[in-house]
Amino acid sequence: MPVALNNTQLEILKLFRNDQSEEELQEIKSLLIAYLADKVTMEADKAFDEKGYSDSIFEKWKKEHFRKIA
Repeated sequence: MPVALNNTQLEILKLFRNDQSEEELQEIKSLLIAYLADKVTMEADKAFDEKGYSDSIFEKWKKEHFRKIA
């Protein structure tokens, strides 16, 4: 079953119509990863601010074990 590409995927394909070297591909991957990591960090910061969490709650969470045994 074919899957349609979204607008972001189509724009990226347009940008890279020509072959890229392996080094250039790695640079592009690194840029995309950094961009997405920044977005996640900004969303996490926003959520922490909205909920009024402090650094102390984050430190507490780091020490807790969240895995549940079924």
